[in-house]
Amino acid sequence: MPSATNTTTTTAPPPHTLTLPHAVIATLAPSAYLLAHLHPSTPSTPPTRPSNRTPSTFRPPTCATGSLTHCAGSAVVRVGDTAVVCGIQAEILLARDIADPPRDCTDAEQLARLQLLVPNVELATGCSPSHLPGGPPSGEAQVLVQRVNGLLHSSGVVEVEDLRIKYVRPRAGDEEDEEEEEEKEDREESVAYWTLYASIHVLSLSGSSSLIDVAWAALLAALKDVRLPKAWWDADLERVVCSDRLAETRKLQLRGRPICCTWGVFVAGKTQIGMQSGEEQDAQVKTLKDGSKAWLLADPDDFEDPLCRETITLTVDASTATTIVLRVEKSGGGVLAMQDMKQLIGPATKRWKEWTNVLG
Repeated sequence: MPSATNTTTTTAPPPHTLTLPHAVIATLAPSAYLLAHLHPSTPSTPPTRPSNRTPSTFRPPTCATGSLTHCAGSAVVRVGDTAVVCGIQAEILLARDIADPPRDCTDAEQLARLQLLVPNVELATGCSPSHLPGGPPSGEAQVLVQRVNGLLHSSGVVEVEDLRIKYVRPRAGDEEDEEEEEEKEDREESVAYWTLYASIHVLSLSGSSSLIDVAWAALLAALKDVRLPKAWWDADLERVVCSDRLAETRKLQLRGRPICCTWGVFVAGKTQIGMQSGEEQDAQVKTLKDGSKAWLLADPDDFEDPLCRETITLTVDASTATTIVLRVEKSGGGVLAMQDMKQLIGPATKRWKEWTNVLG
């Protein structure tokens, strides 16, 4: 009889697939990683960002005032992983110590020439790997100081009348009859001014382009928290005397409530996007002439910020019936046209309302 043969069947092992963690992919190919979120392969999948935000979503803000007990006003503001603390110190500037007092100028010009508002920004606190503690002031900090200082004066949020310390000269003679208000104003003079020094310290930084939003909000919240003591001119001592009673302190009468809103523009070329077609449903996406696409990313974080070739910051104030655009700052390219920037006023107004609810 023929012998039985044993037949063995072998199966090939499954092909080995290499999988990498998301953090590794984001480090090796950050642009492709961000594009995969904003332009998913499945049309039914909505575009998101690595932070699980939509392109038009801002990070929620938080604010706490009165955190620094030895300041006239202070605030700590946090947006995502960006945290900023602002403390304001008030000092008295005597009018007789002004070498060349300004005359025949507006209140805004007088405020700037007397330098009654002095902001300073400190980034060398170890807030990010590129800002080591103890180092010299960086160029980024100096630029931010100029932007904050310019906005502080152009917006007119603080009026010079709030910073005056006045003195009414006594009338000549012993007449005690009631005088007219106009006559009293003629004898009234500004003998001193309050000078506000605002120190803005960045404790944690996640997104350099949107740092102006958080720094300005911290400064605005600290200004709202400022309480100036009652001060008057003592003619016998020939000096300004301040009251130590908390009940006699007063707050600043801020004018308006300007808020900064920043967007970044991420551009992907036609070869990066691939052969996928179809109309974009998101208003934050713009198709360029060469076939590439540009995404408007609200409040870019630390991962998205280096990938955005263009940034735009709108400073708006919606405290009146209509939204007022106080300043437009744009840098880095020409993707956004004038019409594109006009469409950002609506989202900026919504962001203003969100900030207003937080700042109070």
